[in-house]
Amino acid sequence: MSAPLRLLLVDDQPLLLQGFAMILSTEADLQVVGQVTDGRQAVAAVGELRPDVILMDVQMPVLDGIEATRQIVAEHPDVRVVILTTFDRDDYLFDALEAGASGFLLKNADADDLVDAIRAAAEGHALLAPEVTMRVIARMAPGAGGGTPGPSSPPDDDALPQLTSREREVLRMVSRGLSNAEIAAEAFVSEATVKTHVSNVLAKLGVRDRVQAVVAAYDSGLVRPGCEGEPPS
Repeated sequence: MSAPLRLLLVDDQPLLLQGFAMILSTEADLQVVGQVTDGRQAVAAVGELRPDVILMDVQMPVLDGIEATRQIVAEHPDVRVVILTTFDRDDYLFDALEAGASGFLLKNADADDLVDAIRAAAEGHALLAPEVTMRVIARMAPGAGGGTPGPSSPPDDDALPQLTSREREVLRMVSRGLSNAEIAAEAFVSEATVKTHVSNVLAKLGVRDRVQAVVAAYDSGLVRPGCEGEPPS
């Protein structure tokens, strides 16, 4: 049995910290190793506590969650940071992802969704719903959302030549927001095979997670706005 995932909780509201800790401590594969109340404490705690995943609030005294995320990811690139906030604001979303966060969740998420998100982050998956991914693409990918190329432009099947044809196919399906299980069902392969393909895509593109891979897919022309990863006819 593998060791439980080590979690660091960061929030300036003690009651929320206690609530998250109670929820997460009921899961056998999760272990809360620390709770701190501002970003500076979080940065200092990472080296000592060696968390796998950090749940990070945004608005905190001393050092906010966005800057703390930036410093932590720069010093500890293997640590995954999931931003938790009360506010569904685009500036928080984009700033968090640009700082290196692996996901963005609202504090009103269900407990099951929170637990699933932590496990997904630890496996290197981005924690964004497909509609949120499209917001990220519109902001971060130069070729997306600006009208050139337009929504009617066909995908470029020769884009990202470092990827195999199967890897490009998998990336298109990732761009549609499909999970590994959904990709496996659609491609008639095992979920383990899909995980291998996704890992290869991330490595070849030099990106941290699925959101950045999707941005690369749109930026390269492999996927066009309005096509959402559908293969060319």
